[in-house]
Amino acid sequence: MNILAVIPARGGSKGIPRKNVRLMAGKPLIYYAIHNAKTCEMIKDVAVTSDDEEILHIAEEYGAEALQRSSDLAKDAVTLDPVIFDAMLQMEKLKGTTYDVVITLQPTSPVLTKGTLLTAIKDFIENEKETSISAVNKPHLAWSQNEEGFYPLYEKRLNRQQLPPNYLEAGAFLITRREFVKPDSRMGKTISVYEIPETEAVDIDSVSDWIVCENLLSKKRIVLRADGYRMIGMGHIYHCLTLAYNLIGHEIMFVTREDCKEGIRKIEESFLPFKIVKDDQEFYEFLKNYKPDIIVNDCLDTEAGYIKKLKQLCKRVVTIEDMGEGARCADAVINALYQGEKIQEYRHVYSGEKYICLRDEFIISEPKEYSKQVREVLVLFGGTDPSDLTSVVYRLARKMHENYPEIHFTFLVGIGYDCSRHGICSREDENISVIQDTSSVSAYMKRADMAFTSQGRTVYEFAVMGVPSIVLAQNEREQLHTFAQMENGFLNLGMGSRVAEETIERAFEFLVNTPQMREEMRRLMLEHGELLKNGVSREINLILGE
Repeated sequence: MNILAVIPARGGSKGIPRKNVRLMAGKPLIYYAIHNAKTCEMIKDVAVTSDDEEILHIAEEYGAEALQRSSDLAKDAVTLDPVIFDAMLQMEKLKGTTYDVVITLQPTSPVLTKGTLLTAIKDFIENEKETSISAVNKPHLAWSQNEEGFYPLYEKRLNRQQLPPNYLEAGAFLITRREFVKPDSRMGKTISVYEIPETEAVDIDSVSDWIVCENLLSKKRIVLRADGYRMIGMGHIYHCLTLAYNLIGHEIMFVTREDCKEGIRKIEESFLPFKIVKDDQEFYEFLKNYKPDIIVNDCLDTEAGYIKKLKQLCKRVVTIEDMGEGARCADAVINALYQGEKIQEYRHVYSGEKYICLRDEFIISEPKEYSKQVREVLVLFGGTDPSDLTSVVYRLARKMHENYPEIHFTFLVGIGYDCSRHGICSREDENISVIQDTSSVSAYMKRADMAFTSQGRTVYEFAVMGVPSIVLAQNEREQLHTFAQMENGFLNLGMGSRVAEETIERAFEFLVNTPQMREEMRRLMLEHGELLKNGVSREINLILGE
């Protein structure tokens, strides 16, 4: 099949001056149409027809035939039909051939992909179509107007998903057989519509269209690799979910291991796309086919060989909380929870609280007013609480009820914590409530006068909410997180499994009965608020390499 692609591009543009040659995402606008046509294996020849010398020069630069358009065909009132007819005749004379199919490709549709163009051509040929027009399906409850007023263009009001198709011409391409290309038409006897994705249907006619297209062309394909299960907790999953929600406009794919059931459940609840892999080898195979632009590896300490393999499969690799040998090979390492560690000596390592990635709810929430009296205590030890510190404080809460009946304890337990196994339940008679897997942690923090927590990312959330906290580390690695100290407003008791319950009890009573200490702790915490709330944007910029 002998196929010609013609790209009509006039020099004049009133809405956006020099539109077809201005740089969009680093390339002249007309480049995208030329590139799609030149890299589409079914198209034999590509021609740009224009009255503009600069456009014709750029066309030649990118390998298209540059066809000079006569001044008569460059007038505002001239339609595309005679322009395409003229270009086809010029190309047939130049190449000494007759084409079977002629495709009109608009330079103002830069987000059309080569894959969509190729499948449209195959559909045209396989189904023996005469003319095929690109269109987007946008069903709406539409209205029109006549001399009597407005009237509906539908019979029954339905939800959008239930409405019949409503195809709008996208202008991206028009495919037609050679015999139908005439000075006054390119339409066959039967017209077909080829539906393209809405994201590929933007036709640049205004500055806002330009902005939309530039954002779409700058979109990255990003893989977030994280696991969540009882022994390591859910912090990595929650962190990557926060990244995903803030990387809007980019194509996100979660990858997690098949044995991480708690993490898989949480990702499923997010409705984000994800891939389950058995091991690293299956992950590598996935990456070969998916071809991401960026990999964010949030799986703790990595080996050099692992990161080197990822670098072979992706242009940019960013690791999180990584103190392994692989960190030396990554493009960037974000160790927000660690400071002063050996790995920090490398210039591509970004550490400290300024890179903490807070969830949206903590960025918009404001702390409650300080209260001299403790009436609400919040207990939060993460998504799985591997050391079962919840049980320790639960016993304390029941014991303290006799001496402090006015204090209410709220236990927030995560998706991976088995309450029934540990005998954890709400007890109204003892002023204890147990809430599992809440979607609004900040709302409970806002009511709290005091808290118990572990030494992970949650301490930063308590800091921006100004809740004086007693900290019990889940493991030795958490103890390397140096933020949760008295200088920042935390009473840190060390490794939770090694702290006597009597010590925890005394610390609790001390804070309850020392309002001036809690007030000072709150003040120290809130000093970090502005820095912490801007951490997400800093981390996103590092991931994108900006």
